[in-house]
Amino acid sequence: MDQSPACKDKKKKTIDQSMLLCCKLYISESRNHAALDAIERAARLDPESVIVNKFEDRAYNRVRYTIVSYVMHDSTGSAIYSPLQQTVMAMAEAAFGAINLEQHSGAHPRLGVVDDIVFHPLARASLDEAAWLAKAVAVDIGNRFQVPVYLYAAAHPTGKALDTIRRELGYYRPNFMGSQWAGWTMPEILHEKPDEGPTSICPARGISMIGARPWVALYNIPILSTDVAATRRIARMVSARGGGLPTVQTLGLVHGEDSTEIACMLLEPNQIGGDRVQNHVEMLAAQEGLDVEKGYFTDHSPDMIIEKYMKLTSEDTN
Repeated sequence: MDQSPACKDKKKKTIDQSMLLCCKLYISESRNHAALDAIERAARLDPESVIVNKFEDRAYNRVRYTIVSYVMHDSTGSAIYSPLQQTVMAMAEAAFGAINLEQHSGAHPRLGVVDDIVFHPLARASLDEAAWLAKAVAVDIGNRFQVPVYLYAAAHPTGKALDTIRRELGYYRPNFMGSQWAGWTMPEILHEKPDEGPTSICPARGISMIGARPWVALYNIPILSTDVAATRRIARMVSARGGGLPTVQTLGLVHGEDSTEIACMLLEPNQIGGDRVQNHVEMLAAQEGLDVEKGYFTDHSPDMIIEKYMKLTSEDTN
């Protein structure tokens, strides 16, 4: 039955005025278009969740979808429902059905087919609401697909950092040609107990990380050199871990046949943004005799994401 215009207007008003959550869903695939088509068809099953951006990188063999929807509350103000939950589960099901991690290779580290799911609050939503949804999705992924799940940041009981968990699991160690990640080489029984799901791993599906955190910006800087060792040195010196810029995490990676890249995670982008990281990389690269291209953000800003979501949902109700 079609909704009356009045019902549609009322529904649209409720969504426009509600708090929004953003999910960044990272999947270990970008070369198999049939797999991506299946994942995107699953995302369109519920028009109340909207893909506002897609970033795919063939060299990394990795794709990220940025998906937005609203969150509803009960009379006490507790979050009780978001269309994002079922949309993410539908996309995960499609990904697990179409991708086999044992046959996957790429220049970006990964531990699973559905490698990372992170929820950010947008507009008036809170980090607690993002954490609530992260934990709900973690239970679903662990139980339904029998995939080990590690929670991080605001979704973890102690706020454990994503890079800490990844380091414990060997995420940053290439297992092929010194610069690539291929297949599954970890033990099939986990020593670190996951937060959800089994302690045994299906090598075709791997592990999923699921977290909630304030907005993080991702900024990649191309280095015009195939010297991945030099790129990794620069990346380390730029990072907070290497004594460089606070709240900046980096990876030096091979990117295609004739270049490398520094992938940067800016944990406090309003304090230390892309320009400052760019300048620091250029200074260090000059000392190595390397040329640097202008970096690029891989996603829109939160304000642009909200604007795009509102525009797309408005078109959908007309």
